[in-house]
Amino acid sequence: MDCTKNIEYRTRNIEFRSSLFVIQSGRGVFAGFICFCILVLLLPASCRKKTPTPPQGVPTVSRPQADKRTIKEVGHSAELSRSPAPKKEEPVQAAKIVMPSSLSGRWYSADAGALSQQIDGFFRKAGDRRIDNVIALILPHAGYQWSGQTAAFGLKTTDNKYKRIVVIGPSHGTPMEEMLSVPRVTHYETPLGQIPLDTVFINKLLQFPMFQNVPQVHRYEHSVQIELPLLQRHFKSFKFVPIVAGSCSLETIDKAAAIVGGLIDKETLIIASSDFVHYGRAHRYVPFTENIPERIRELDMGAVEVIGRLDSKGFLEYKAHTGATICGYIPIAILLSALDEGVKAELIKYTTSGELTGDFTNSVSYASIAFSGVWSNYPEVKPPPLFLSQESRGAELSDEDKKQLLDLARKTILYAVEQRRVPRASELDVTISDAMKRPRAAFVTLKKNVVLQKKRNLQPEKTLVLRGCIGDIFPQRPLYRSVIINAINAAFRDSRFPPVTGAECDDITIEISALTAPKPIASAEQIRIGIDGIVLKKNGQSAVYLPQVAPEQGWDLNQTLTNLSLKAKLPVDAWKEGASFLVFQAVVFGEEK
Repeated sequence: MDCTKNIEYRTRNIEFRSSLFVIQSGRGVFAGFICFCILVLLLPASCRKKTPTPPQGVPTVSRPQADKRTIKEVGHSAELSRSPAPKKEEPVQAAKIVMPSSLSGRWYSADAGALSQQIDGFFRKAGDRRIDNVIALILPHAGYQWSGQTAAFGLKTTDNKYKRIVVIGPSHGTPMEEMLSVPRVTHYETPLGQIPLDTVFINKLLQFPMFQNVPQVHRYEHSVQIELPLLQRHFKSFKFVPIVAGSCSLETIDKAAAIVGGLIDKETLIIASSDFVHYGRAHRYVPFTENIPERIRELDMGAVEVIGRLDSKGFLEYKAHTGATICGYIPIAILLSALDEGVKAELIKYTTSGELTGDFTNSVSYASIAFSGVWSNYPEVKPPPLFLSQESRGAELSDEDKKQLLDLARKTILYAVEQRRVPRASELDVTISDAMKRPRAAFVTLKKNVVLQKKRNLQPEKTLVLRGCIGDIFPQRPLYRSVIINAINAAFRDSRFPPVTGAECDDITIEISALTAPKPIASAEQIRIGIDGIVLKKNGQSAVYLPQVAPEQGWDLNQTLTNLSLKAKLPVDAWKEGASFLVFQAVVFGEEK
């Protein structure tokens, strides 16, 4: 996402214009005089409110003598510079916020009666097998015509009354690294009605850096949503906790399991949502071409065997060794890590789409696995003290962190110019601190020194012009990874500019904006120019400005929102009615030659 159109840098000029009113009658003169006095008294306060002072920068930090560039704070927000006392993540809003299903009419019927009839049919065919003390399940997440029956077999094993059901699914469409996402809503809705979320549980998860809120993940990801109508029809009443997992290391998996494990109780059911092997060219996985049904089953049963041992690490190693395309392997690994040794795993139902259609050219496997036993009394994990509120989170980045991040961005671009590929952080001789490993969105802005030819008899003038700017709004990966990816994007993938060349690199300066997670506001009046970045959304269109854009342009709030509407390809006054806003803050720092 680009941060602004081509920016024209200029000195801000603020003009105050007055109007003279001539009143004919004597009575009118007196009334006019009184109004004038009141206006004089109110004008200063009014001006202060409408034209907030841009935040001041912080001291420059020197870089090594061999490199003449220095780190410069460009837009450190006023709130961050005051270093407020640490406080916990703000809770989910009390007002009712409903997430409608994006699967209705596509993955299952949009008609409540038809959907209920289909699901009831699945449960009738699933038999009456019951297992005592089911505390977790692995269920498939394809369209109901493919995997609904297999999922019903798993759910039919238990008729316990759970007060909370946690569903952990993989992210298929939105890349996330070393993190999981939970929604900031109060209810999910399907054709069968609304289900309340356990917002207290979700708020506790949000106190940990690895748990973030990435709205588009929950809006479009099917792996969690697909389970809900089945749960509604079978369990009727419960509170729902939807979790979408990105790609995670074993360390992150074990930490996530410990955090979730410390919050659950005996009335909690955890579901890991996953299909098993995806075979065929459509899935880019063709490890064999003979005896396909038998070989697919062999791969799947090998995974089931490791799952039965509750071996999270062994399961990940099996997947890596065989290449088995099990899409929900991270949710499964988190579940296995959370289970106690005394828990028993049983394969309830297994099938493949190839078996259903008679065609194994492309086939996906589905399995239901039940886990029975008791949850261990895990101690509740305490959130790290440095994971502060959104607006004070910038204190996590030290001056050394900022220096390393700027080095990382520059070395990434130079490496890509020379090697024609995206580097790994380990190839760039940059120190990655714990603060840089936490999930956080970032923009990388490139500005180029150019010489402007002045009029006759005047010296040419050097100035900085925008050369590229792309970033993330919501945290999707560790901060250092966001810097690497968006340095590449700004240098080579900003459609407004040609790719950066090696010859240009010495004339380019780099600026990084490390963002807090966006949060909704009730109205545009709550936006603070110079402090808040803004996301405007209306009628499916959206646009964003970083906090520093308005002060650099000399815009007030009306001008900022007017230009933001135009950037979103909306009418100039679109922001005034029917638009929604998210705001975020940024720690902005950059090189200075």
